[in-house]
Amino acid sequence: MEEFTRRRNVNRGYMKLEVWVESVCLLRWVSGLLRELEFTDFKLRSQLINAAQSISSNVAEGYCRTSIREYLQFVNIALGSSGEVLTRMVGLKELGTISVASFEEFDLIHYSLENKLLALKKSLQAKRRDGTWVEEL
Repeated sequence: MEEFTRRRNVNRGYMKLEVWVESVCLLRWVSGLLRELEFTDFKLRSQLINAAQSISSNVAEGYCRTSIREYLQFVNIALGSSGEVLTRMVGLKELGTISVASFEEFDLIHYSLENKLLALKKSLQAKRRDGTWVEEL
């Protein structure tokens, strides 16, 4: 796992989650792709970067909440942002702005992340249902 910071505490535990690490990798990949493109739609670039970054941000924010209800809410928002990123990338592929090969590479990364988000949601829902969530440090 990549080390994002040497400073550790309970609140920063989300940095150990594969789903968070993969969402940061997706952001890096999308940002790199956009830097290589010659199109100048700055609004679309900004929206795509914001949506990609929203995934990791919402995983982190949800993790840092004490309520499982709130954590699930932020995971759902991250899933929504994931759908937005996918839709925007499909649009770029359909418009011929990115190659099919670039889209396929993106889609592999995105699909893995999306499945991890869904697994996190399912796990949190099970903890809520079973009453195994502990709301304290």
